[in-house]
Amino acid sequence: MTSKQITTASKFLSLVLRHKPSTIGLVLDAAGWAEVDELLAKAASADHTLSRALLEEVVETSDKKRFAFSEDGLRIRANQGHSVEIELGLPPLAPPAMLYHGTASRFLDSILAQGLTKRQRHHVHLSESRETAVEVGQRYGPPVLLAVDAHGMSAEGFLFFRSENNVWLTDHVPPGYLSVAEAGGVE
Repeated sequence: MTSKQITTASKFLSLVLRHKPSTIGLVLDAAGWAEVDELLAKAASADHTLSRALLEEVVETSDKKRFAFSEDGLRIRANQGHSVEIELGLPPLAPPAMLYHGTASRFLDSILAQGLTKRQRHHVHLSESRETAVEVGQRYGPPVLLAVDAHGMSAEGFLFFRSENNVWLTDHVPPGYLSVAEAGGVE
């Protein structure tokens, strides 16, 4: 498979497994799972070429590990980032002392005033890695790295979850737990 096929399939899966399953008539279960055979059939009827092999390639090679198969391999879902109502079933976990969030510099004033909000998604996404956070932030313009006092938040009763692809999730990060961090040599 070509990298273009994999990228196109990944973007399509993000659309139907995270945001708009109805575009192909797909219905996700309460935990966000879709039957692989149903996904393939509905994608084909909507003129999107997918195969089991292509799905496996997307799941295995995605640098961000956005998707996962169920243990029996019969279902697939996005690991996080949903705007549709689902329950991932992740247990709350004690976070590391510091987590990071990358954003575009044009959003900084608003974030420092309101904190990080989940907006149309289910959670705010945080990373243990400065580099990953900067990469995410630069998708929207010149990046700024925010440090999140996760230890302080956790001590105050805020809940944290970790997705299968190691993205840390929480409902909201109030401004008092945020600071602008040095990117640490990341450009």
